[in-house]
Amino acid sequence: MGLAVSPHSIGGLPAGTGALALDTYELTKRFGDFTAMDRVTMRVEPGTVHALLGENGAGKSTLVKCVAGFQRAEEGSILIDGREQDIANPIVARALGIGMVYQHFTLAPGMTVAENLLLAGGKTPALIDWKRKRSELEAFLATTPFSLDLDVRPSELAAGEKQKLELLKQLYLKPRLLILDEPTSVLTPQEADEVLGHVREFARSGLCTVLIITHKFREVMEYADSVTVLRRGKAVHHCRVDQTSPAQLAQAMMGGEQIASSPAQGAADRKPVAAGAPVALEVEGLKAQGDRGTLALHDLGLSVRAGEILGVAGVSGNGQRELVEALVGQRPRLAGKVTVMGQPYGAHRAENRELKVRSLPEEPLRNACVGDLSVAENMALRDFDQPPLSRGGVLNFPRWRSRAREWIAEYGVKTRGEGAPIRSLSGGNVQRAVLARELAGDINVLIAANPVFGLDFAAVAEIHSRIVQVREKGGAVLLISEDLDELLELADRIVVMSEGRIVFETSASGAERHVIGAHMGGGHQLEAAA
Repeated sequence: MGLAVSPHSIGGLPAGTGALALDTYELTKRFGDFTAMDRVTMRVEPGTVHALLGENGAGKSTLVKCVAGFQRAEEGSILIDGREQDIANPIVARALGIGMVYQHFTLAPGMTVAENLLLAGGKTPALIDWKRKRSELEAFLATTPFSLDLDVRPSELAAGEKQKLELLKQLYLKPRLLILDEPTSVLTPQEADEVLGHVREFARSGLCTVLIITHKFREVMEYADSVTVLRRGKAVHHCRVDQTSPAQLAQAMMGGEQIASSPAQGAADRKPVAAGAPVALEVEGLKAQGDRGTLALHDLGLSVRAGEILGVAGVSGNGQRELVEALVGQRPRLAGKVTVMGQPYGAHRAENRELKVRSLPEEPLRNACVGDLSVAENMALRDFDQPPLSRGGVLNFPRWRSRAREWIAEYGVKTRGEGAPIRSLSGGNVQRAVLARELAGDINVLIAANPVFGLDFAAVAEIHSRIVQVREKGGAVLLISEDLDELLELADRIVVMSEGRIVFETSASGAERHVIGAHMGGGHQLEAAA
């Protein structure tokens, strides 16, 4: 990136107060009878980027929250530069030079970028010399590769710009240890590389140590120096990144458990879609309104053939949610035509059954379930009034329950039983229960929206495998995802959505990450360079 970083340009730090060393020794945190973190010992070398990997619930967030002062461990020690510290709260952590960038934004939306930066310090004077402060902030921004208008409010920023502002808030405070919680989840590939590249340069300058939580092996392999893997609250693997591989890290995350192997090894390794395959799903001139009354979809068109996975890429907030809701009947269509297997499709229940359309929505507990109903009742929502679940208008509850038990076993749904309320299940198990219902029988079209968002490694591998099986059986899959790696692995073709329009299309086998990222970031609005 070619950054010229010096202790005086960003931090103004005197010698000996730059990047700190972090050690945890047998750190243990319990919540009632549950041990979230079990005797975790970890060494983070000063001036390095150290990645923290693990499934959901492995203890990653608990560990960094203890280091940042948001939680206190019952046992064990935290050492900063070799000296044990009692980090009782975030104020103590900040005094030690520890800063944290959260996965969810913590910006004041009605204040300017400049005001947000000043607020981050927590010691704002009653009277601010804005001329001097603006000069300081402009000098600070000049030391970073990020360009943000100091007078703009976060409510006017795109998601990627908000994430950059969150990072700038911490860098402005001159941290000695910077903790990042999945900092690239809302960024385009270019923005992710820009942010992580700057963070790596910042660490290598000797000013700061970086501890990053991520679920993307690519980010670990390209930007981290070392990695620690947590599993079920224990630190089970430590190594240098140049001495490991994604396969070894995945095995460490899962331990002795079997990892479902997806038939998808990338689009280039799969047989191509048959040239004469019929168009299973076609969308023409689709318009739909957003939640604020403005147009969210602008004459959108796409088609998916039988035996094909079409991936829809895009930064969150560019109409993907409205597209899915318009297709599955949760949002009115203002204009346009949707056909399935050549037949008009209005997303009514009878049409879903007749045309064999299924969906895996984002946040399945909210969008695909009735939380207080049992697992068995939720599994029967699609066909409770059809034989053999109903005969002559009489509901056959024993058959509901017996089928639910079969699906629970087949899909590995972890539950107290088919009679348990579905809201009592973990996110991955809710998704497995919905999968069992939606993937039963023949499928012409499957609409899947961020189907593995927030799920652990095992659930991701299993759900990906089952989505690919739909394709292999001749079904058409419309896969909407904010994870470009997921699309590159699973899809045959990829289109990019930006501002409610399809702005780019490519085969997945010939896709170039930076080109897709440019269109995700609005590059389609610029004149193409000759």
